[in-house]
Amino acid sequence: EMGRKSENATRLLGKVAFFLGEVRDGLTMINMQNAFLIVSKNYTEKQAGVLFVVFGLSQFLFQTPAGYMMDYTNKKTAVLSAACIATSFLTILTALTAQEEGGNIGFMIVIKFFQGVVTAFIPPGLNSITQGIVGSVGMTKQVSRNEMMNHFGTAVIVLAGSLIAYFLYPDIGILFAVSAVACLGVVFFLNMIRPQDIDHDAARGLIDTSKTDTDTICSTPTGYKPPVNDADGESTEAKKSKSDAPSFNFGFGGRNTESFSSTPHAETPLNVLRDPILLTFVVMCFLFHLANASILPLVMQTLAIGEGRSGILMSGLCIIVSQTIMVGSAKLCGDYSTVYGRKPLFLVGLFSLSVRCLLLVILLTLRDANGHSTVLQVCILSTQLLDGVGAGFFGTMYILVTSDISRGSGRFSMTLGITTAAMSIGGTVSGYLGQALAEDKGYREAFGILGFIGLVPALLYLFCIPETFSAEELGGNRNTMTGIAEENEENHDDKSEDQQNDYKSMEMI
Repeated sequence: EMGRKSENATRLLGKVAFFLGEVRDGLTMINMQNAFLIVSKNYTEKQAGVLFVVFGLSQFLFQTPAGYMMDYTNKKTAVLSAACIATSFLTILTALTAQEEGGNIGFMIVIKFFQGVVTAFIPPGLNSITQGIVGSVGMTKQVSRNEMMNHFGTAVIVLAGSLIAYFLYPDIGILFAVSAVACLGVVFFLNMIRPQDIDHDAARGLIDTSKTDTDTICSTPTGYKPPVNDADGESTEAKKSKSDAPSFNFGFGGRNTESFSSTPHAETPLNVLRDPILLTFVVMCFLFHLANASILPLVMQTLAIGEGRSGILMSGLCIIVSQTIMVGSAKLCGDYSTVYGRKPLFLVGLFSLSVRCLLLVILLTLRDANGHSTVLQVCILSTQLLDGVGAGFFGTMYILVTSDISRGSGRFSMTLGITTAAMSIGGTVSGYLGQALAEDKGYREAFGILGFIGLVPALLYLFCIPETFSAEELGGNRNTMTGIAEENEENHDDKSEDQQNDYKSMEMI
């Protein structure tokens, strides 16, 4: 019975992720808002870019504090619910109050600032709840499921909004009503997850397995062997180390592990920030989003400007196409990242960005030479297939790599906040950079420059970041690890009362 209850918690996570697709980081609705403001409210590209910058900058400022708070609080579902309600309210307020040609752009800037603040709590909120339910050993499979449902939900919600906009054009502000519907779904299913389903030590990354109510059935995941203490009483697997060696690893080998005390303690924030692998990964996240974040809105604007209601529908299809492909990308990450490691799959996603930009440059050159045609419009739209590969692989793998890096630190949400903050500031700069390049130099040139920038994080990851999924786990026990919902009684090993108490020693700095 308790196993079924825990399975119910993981199913609820999928439903939460489905409705969270529209509000997760705010970017889906920010991109739709850009198209709405430019097409319906006659904003310039630079005005839309300023709003994007303000939104991303506020996300950047509050992302790491939000992650720290998520590590600290035991009321994760309440905080995440409040963040979703607030961002949906601000999305609808934008649609209701925006004036022609940026007449009240000052007020819009204030709205975008506060929207960035509240959305900063959503990524660490969802992923800390996930890790609290399945433990780090179940993250690969569950994050993959969450991302699949998330992208599928985004596609469905944006399709509904695009159809509303198509039939009500030019009064398309009502399309943002879908944000309220998505928010209701998130809050409803999120609050069906029981507090006892979430192990907050596991959520912080302090321990590998989650000891929720299923601990009375089985505390050991299928295929997982508990840590063995050495002669000095220290556990060889109680905690994953942070290697002091430089991060310049040209191969795909795993990271080293060392012995630690069997009683885990949270690392200090400063110690977390000293990890060279984390710092290099943060730079990579920034550069990828510096190149990637503005490509989607530019493609949407390329298809929408001067095309009336059909342009609005085409711009919505940009999101739908990419999000649909991202469902498959997330599944591939879940199926194969424990077999081949994180690095090969991540590199596929990173290099696909520059290929996508090259194709856009070629297609816009043809359009400039031959004029607009339906065939070219469809070809431009089809480049979003590569967005589904690039952003789809990145969206899943960055969470898994962050979980790898922070494993045993007790600072998972804070570390995720740091990497997500890097993505936010990269997206912030990209939002203005892309719009400014499009307005001053043209869309074709903008795509060319962004594609060149996109090569840098791909090469940085290839040459400077090692495989974070350790070598002994590749193709071994870890690929058979499951979440706590899929544990079975045959693998049960009773733990002593002392061990149970040891796991609860958490030092919050």
